[in-house]
Amino acid sequence: MPDPVPQPAHHSTEQQHLHALLESDVADLRAPPAPAPAPALGEAHEFDLYAAVIKKAERHAGLSPVVSVHTIPSRRSISHLEQWSESVPVVCRGWATSSVALPDGRRQILSFVLPGDFACTASLFEPISGRLIQTITEVTYCNIKRSELKAFVFAHADLLEILTRTWIEERRRSDQLAVDLGRRTAAERIARLILNLMERLARRGMVQDQTMEFPVRQHHIADATGLTQVHVSKVLSDFRRRGFIEINERTLTILDVAGLRCVAI
Repeated sequence: MPDPVPQPAHHSTEQQHLHALLESDVADLRAPPAPAPAPALGEAHEFDLYAAVIKKAERHAGLSPVVSVHTIPSRRSISHLEQWSESVPVVCRGWATSSVALPDGRRQILSFVLPGDFACTASLFEPISGRLIQTITEVTYCNIKRSELKAFVFAHADLLEILTRTWIEERRRSDQLAVDLGRRTAAERIARLILNLMERLARRGMVQDQTMEFPVRQHHIADATGLTQVHVSKVLSDFRRRGFIEINERTLTILDVAGLRCVAI
Protein backbone atom coordinates (compact mmCIF):
# COMPACT_ATOMS: atom_id res chain seq x y z
CA MET A 1 0.00 0.00 0.00
CA PRO A 2 1.26 3.52 -0.71
CA ASP A 3 2.28 5.64 2.20
CA PRO A 4 -0.55 7.77 3.58
CA VAL A 5 -0.59 11.38 2.47
CA PRO A 6 0.68 13.59 5.31
CA GLN A 7 -2.11 15.61 6.90
CA PRO A 8 -1.79 19.20 8.11
CA ALA A 9 -1.64 19.83 11.81
CA HIS A 10 -5.04 20.09 13.48
CA HIS A 11 -6.32 23.34 14.88
CA SER A 12 -6.91 23.64 18.60
CA THR A 13 -10.28 22.62 20.02
CA GLU A 14 -11.23 26.28 20.29
CA GLN A 15 -10.31 26.90 16.66
CA GLN A 16 -12.32 23.87 15.51
CA HIS A 17 -15.30 25.07 17.52
CA LEU A 18 -14.96 28.52 16.02
CA HIS A 19 -14.70 27.24 12.46
CA ALA A 20 -17.81 25.13 13.03
CA LEU A 21 -19.70 28.21 14.16
CA LEU A 22 -18.55 30.33 11.26
CA GLU A 23 -19.33 27.62 8.70
CA SER A 24 -22.72 26.56 10.13
CA ASP A 25 -25.92 27.16 8.25
CA VAL A 26 -27.56 30.56 8.77
CA ALA A 27 -30.97 29.02 9.27
CA ASP A 28 -29.67 26.96 12.19
CA LEU A 29 -27.73 29.68 13.97
CA ARG A 30 -29.65 32.78 12.89
CA ALA A 31 -26.20 34.17 12.23
CA PRO A 32 -24.04 34.17 9.09
CA PRO A 33 -21.04 31.99 8.35
CA ALA A 34 -17.73 33.73 7.89
CA PRO A 35 -18.09 36.09 4.93
CA ALA A 36 -16.75 34.47 1.76
CA PRO A 37 -15.15 36.03 -0.02
CA ALA A 38 -14.47 39.19 1.93
CA PRO A 39 -15.84 42.30 0.18
CA ALA A 40 -13.56 44.95 -1.27
CA LEU A 41 -12.32 47.55 1.19
CA GLY A 42 -14.58 50.14 -0.36
CA GLU A 43 -17.55 47.99 0.62
CA ALA A 44 -16.23 46.92 4.01
CA HIS A 45 -18.49 47.00 7.03
CA GLU A 46 -17.90 46.90 10.76
CA PHE A 47 -18.06 43.09 11.06
CA ASP A 48 -15.42 42.45 8.39
CA LEU A 49 -12.39 43.07 10.62
CA TYR A 50 -12.86 39.92 12.65
CA ALA A 51 -13.50 37.76 9.59
CA ALA A 52 -10.48 39.29 7.83
CA VAL A 53 -8.23 38.67 10.84
CA ILE A 54 -9.27 35.02 11.13
CA LYS A 55 -8.91 34.44 7.39
CA LYS A 56 -5.45 35.99 7.23
CA ALA A 57 -4.31 34.31 10.45
CA GLU A 58 -5.10 30.89 8.99
CA ARG A 59 -2.51 31.55 6.29
CA HIS A 60 0.22 32.20 8.85
CA ALA A 61 1.53 28.96 10.31
CA GLY A 62 1.49 28.78 14.07
CA LEU A 63 -0.70 31.84 14.57
CA SER A 64 -3.90 31.10 16.49
CA PRO A 65 -5.42 34.40 17.66
CA VAL A 66 -8.41 32.78 19.37
CA VAL A 67 -7.67 32.20 23.05
CA SER A 68 -10.99 30.64 24.05
CA VAL A 69 -14.60 30.16 22.99
CA HIS A 70 -17.52 30.50 25.39
CA THR A 71 -21.30 30.08 25.23
CA ILE A 72 -23.41 31.80 27.87
CA PRO A 73 -27.20 32.15 28.30
CA SER A 74 -29.26 35.30 27.90
CA ARG A 75 -29.23 38.10 30.49
CA ARG A 76 -25.62 37.45 31.49
CA SER A 77 -22.57 39.71 31.35
CA ILE A 78 -19.65 39.16 29.01
CA SER A 79 -17.68 42.02 30.56
CA HIS A 80 -18.22 44.78 33.13
CA LEU A 81 -17.48 48.50 33.12
CA GLU A 82 -14.23 48.30 35.07
CA GLN A 83 -13.22 44.75 34.21
CA TRP A 84 -9.57 44.38 33.21
CA SER A 85 -8.81 41.87 30.49
CA GLU A 86 -5.92 41.03 28.19
CA SER A 87 -8.34 39.59 25.63
CA VAL A 88 -10.79 41.15 23.19
CA PRO A 89 -14.24 39.48 23.03
CA VAL A 90 -15.94 38.99 19.67
CA VAL A 91 -19.55 37.82 19.34
CA CYS A 92 -19.80 34.85 16.95
CA ARG A 93 -23.45 34.03 17.51
CA GLY A 94 -26.39 35.74 19.22
CA TRP A 95 -27.21 39.29 20.32
CA ALA A 96 -25.80 41.45 23.10
CA THR A 97 -25.86 45.07 24.25
CA SER A 98 -23.03 47.49 24.90
CA SER A 99 -24.03 50.04 27.51
CA VAL A 100 -23.03 52.36 30.32
CA ALA A 101 -24.85 51.90 33.62
CA LEU A 102 -25.52 54.47 36.34
CA PRO A 103 -25.17 53.72 40.06
CA ASP A 104 -28.96 53.58 40.49
CA GLY A 105 -29.32 50.85 37.85
CA ARG A 106 -30.37 52.99 34.91
CA ARG A 107 -28.41 52.42 31.73
CA GLN A 108 -27.91 53.82 28.25
CA ILE A 109 -27.51 51.23 25.52
CA LEU A 110 -24.87 52.59 23.15
CA SER A 111 -25.12 49.82 20.58
CA PHE A 112 -26.46 46.36 19.89
CA VAL A 113 -23.65 43.84 19.40
CA LEU A 114 -24.37 41.49 16.50
CA PRO A 115 -22.57 38.39 15.17
CA GLY A 116 -19.11 39.35 13.93
CA ASP A 117 -18.88 42.48 16.11
CA PHE A 118 -16.14 43.18 18.58
CA ALA A 119 -17.95 43.68 21.88
CA CYS A 120 -16.29 47.09 22.06
CA THR A 121 -13.84 48.40 19.49
CA ALA A 122 -11.98 50.34 22.20
CA SER A 123 -11.08 47.01 23.79
CA LEU A 124 -8.61 46.46 20.94
CA PHE A 125 -6.43 49.15 22.57
CA GLU A 126 -7.36 49.30 26.25
CA PRO A 127 -7.61 46.56 28.90
CA ILE A 128 -10.66 48.31 30.41
CA SER A 129 -13.37 49.10 27.86
CA GLY A 130 -15.67 51.10 30.14
CA ARG A 131 -18.63 49.24 28.68
CA LEU A 132 -21.08 46.76 30.17
CA ILE A 133 -21.62 43.95 27.65
CA GLN A 134 -24.74 41.91 28.38
CA THR A 135 -26.39 39.15 26.38
CA ILE A 136 -29.91 39.43 25.00
CA THR A 137 -30.00 35.89 23.66
CA GLU A 138 -27.70 32.95 24.25
CA VAL A 139 -24.35 34.15 22.93
CA THR A 140 -21.26 32.35 21.73
CA TYR A 141 -18.21 34.57 21.78
CA CYS A 142 -14.48 34.11 21.44
CA ASN A 143 -11.61 35.90 23.14
CA ILE A 144 -8.62 37.08 21.13
CA LYS A 145 -5.41 38.10 22.85
CA ARG A 146 -5.10 41.86 22.55
CA SER A 147 -1.34 42.11 22.13
CA GLU A 148 -1.30 39.59 19.29
CA LEU A 149 -4.35 41.14 17.63
CA LYS A 150 -2.86 44.65 17.70
CA ALA A 151 0.47 43.47 16.32
CA PHE A 152 -1.23 41.46 13.61
CA VAL A 153 -3.58 44.26 12.51
CA PHE A 154 -0.86 46.91 12.43
CA ALA A 155 1.40 44.60 10.43
CA HIS A 156 -1.10 44.37 7.57
CA ALA A 157 -2.26 47.46 5.72
CA ASP A 158 -5.54 45.92 4.58
CA LEU A 159 -6.54 45.06 8.16
CA LEU A 160 -5.55 48.52 9.33
CA GLU A 161 -7.76 50.00 6.62
CA ILE A 162 -10.72 47.93 7.80
CA LEU A 163 -10.03 48.97 11.40
CA THR A 164 -10.06 52.61 10.30
CA ARG A 165 -13.41 52.13 8.61
CA THR A 166 -14.72 50.39 11.72
CA TRP A 167 -13.77 53.41 13.84
CA ILE A 168 -15.40 55.78 11.34
CA GLU A 169 -18.61 53.77 11.31
CA GLU A 170 -18.68 53.57 15.11
CA ARG A 171 -18.08 57.33 15.37
CA ARG A 172 -20.89 57.98 12.90
CA ARG A 173 -23.32 55.87 14.93
CA SER A 174 -22.20 57.61 18.13
CA ASP A 175 -22.83 61.04 16.60
CA GLN A 176 -26.25 59.98 15.39
CA LEU A 177 -27.13 58.61 18.82
CA ALA A 178 -26.32 62.00 20.34
CA VAL A 179 -28.59 63.69 17.79
CA ASP A 180 -31.33 61.13 18.37
CA LEU A 181 -31.30 61.64 22.14
CA GLY A 182 -30.97 65.39 21.93
CA ARG A 183 -33.20 66.43 19.05
CA ARG A 184 -35.30 63.68 17.52
CA THR A 185 -38.81 62.69 18.59
CA ALA A 186 -39.68 59.31 20.09
CA ALA A 187 -41.10 58.03 16.79
CA GLU A 188 -38.01 59.21 14.90
CA ARG A 189 -35.66 57.53 17.37
CA ILE A 190 -37.42 54.17 17.25
CA ALA A 191 -37.82 54.22 13.46
CA ARG A 192 -34.12 54.93 13.07
CA LEU A 193 -33.22 52.13 15.49
CA ILE A 194 -35.28 49.59 13.54
CA LEU A 195 -33.87 50.68 10.18
CA ASN A 196 -30.31 50.69 11.51
CA LEU A 197 -30.65 47.12 12.80
CA MET A 198 -32.21 46.03 9.52
CA GLU A 199 -29.31 47.54 7.59
CA ARG A 200 -26.65 45.94 9.77
CA LEU A 201 -28.34 42.53 9.66
CA ALA A 202 -28.81 42.75 5.89
CA ARG A 203 -25.04 43.17 5.51
CA ARG A 204 -24.69 39.82 7.26
CA GLY A 205 -27.26 38.08 5.10
CA MET A 206 -29.66 37.83 8.04
CA VAL A 207 -32.69 39.54 6.45
CA GLN A 208 -35.19 37.76 4.23
CA ASP A 209 -38.14 39.54 2.62
CA GLN A 210 -37.72 42.50 4.98
CA THR A 211 -37.97 40.14 7.97
CA MET A 212 -35.22 39.96 10.57
CA GLU A 213 -34.64 38.22 13.86
CA PHE A 214 -35.69 40.61 16.61
CA PRO A 215 -35.07 39.34 20.16
CA VAL A 216 -35.04 42.96 21.38
CA ARG A 217 -37.72 43.77 23.97
CA GLN A 218 -39.36 47.07 24.82
CA HIS A 219 -37.02 47.69 27.75
CA HIS A 220 -34.03 47.33 25.41
CA ILE A 221 -35.56 49.84 23.00
CA ALA A 222 -36.29 52.18 25.92
CA ASP A 223 -32.69 51.97 27.14
CA ALA A 224 -31.36 52.55 23.62
CA THR A 225 -33.59 55.55 22.85
CA GLY A 226 -33.82 57.27 26.24
CA LEU A 227 -37.57 56.66 26.50
CA THR A 228 -39.88 54.92 28.94
CA GLN A 229 -41.28 51.47 28.15
CA VAL A 230 -44.78 52.98 28.10
CA HIS A 231 -43.71 55.48 25.44
CA VAL A 232 -42.01 52.75 23.42
CA SER A 233 -45.17 50.62 23.56
CA LYS A 234 -47.28 53.52 22.26
CA VAL A 235 -44.93 54.23 19.37
CA LEU A 236 -44.69 50.57 18.33
CA SER A 237 -48.48 50.26 18.48
CA ASP A 238 -48.77 53.31 16.25
CA PHE A 239 -46.28 51.83 13.79
CA ARG A 240 -48.34 48.64 13.64
CA ARG A 241 -51.58 50.57 13.18
CA ARG A 242 -50.07 52.56 10.30
CA GLY A 243 -48.87 49.37 8.63
CA PHE A 244 -45.17 50.12 8.97
CA ILE A 245 -44.10 47.00 10.87
CA GLU A 246 -45.22 43.63 12.13
CA ILE A 247 -43.63 42.15 15.26
CA ASN A 248 -43.95 38.50 16.24
CA GLU A 249 -42.34 36.62 19.11
CA ARG A 250 -38.76 36.86 17.81
CA THR A 251 -39.01 38.52 14.39
CA LEU A 252 -39.80 41.95 12.97
CA THR A 253 -40.97 42.63 9.42
CA ILE A 254 -40.88 46.07 7.86
CA LEU A 255 -44.04 46.22 5.76
CA ASP A 256 -43.55 49.80 4.55
CA VAL A 257 -39.88 50.71 4.27
CA ALA A 258 -40.55 54.06 2.59
CA GLY A 259 -43.08 55.04 5.23
CA LEU A 260 -40.75 54.14 8.08
CA ARG A 261 -37.91 56.08 6.46
CA CYS A 262 -40.13 59.13 6.22
CA VAL A 263 -40.65 58.92 9.98
CA ALA A 264 -36.95 58.38 10.67
CA ILE A 265 -35.71 61.47 8.71
